[in-house]
Amino acid sequence: MRADYSQLLIEVARHRDRTAFAHLFDYYAPRLKTYFLRLGVAGGQAEDLAQETLLVVWRKADRFDPSLASASTWIFTIARNLRVDMLRREPRPAAAEAPAPVADDAPDAERVLISADAGHRLRDAVGELPEPQKRVVMLAYFEEKPHRAIERELGIPLGTVKTRIRRALLALRAAIGDAL
Repeated sequence: MRADYSQLLIEVARHRDRTAFAHLFDYYAPRLKTYFLRLGVAGGQAEDLAQETLLVVWRKADRFDPSLASASTWIFTIARNLRVDMLRREPRPAAAEAPAPVADDAPDAERVLISADAGHRLRDAVGELPEPQKRVVMLAYFEEKPHRAIERELGIPLGTVKTRIRRALLALRAAIGDAL
């Protein structure tokens, strides 16, 4: 079952629902950290920014309007703004010391939104997998465990682990196409 993150945000806004916020935090904290890391933020600072983003989500949940944006769009907009604020606070080198401009590899807002949508479709597709395939996908890709560790943890042969992963990936590719 896919969580309705917009509804969770509304619950946080209306009732200061800690359980709803915990679900939002569990889902978005790692994604925000990854987003910041991809923007070139150092590891500890990326984690701090992710937590700061979610703190703003808690404080300003009443400003969320699901008719204007999805929960993901709203949260990543807060994250982007915090990143910009962080850059503005950093001291700038003098003009003579300034390094040559570097191409910005950061995704633009449209790519972030497309990526978030693909993430939702992927999560839905993973949820539809048969339980044995879903379990190995979760262990291999979300918990980043090597195939040998999955073999030991589940008590199944290595060939079975690899077959389940291959079948799951084929099913996911069929379900969501080029987004994978």
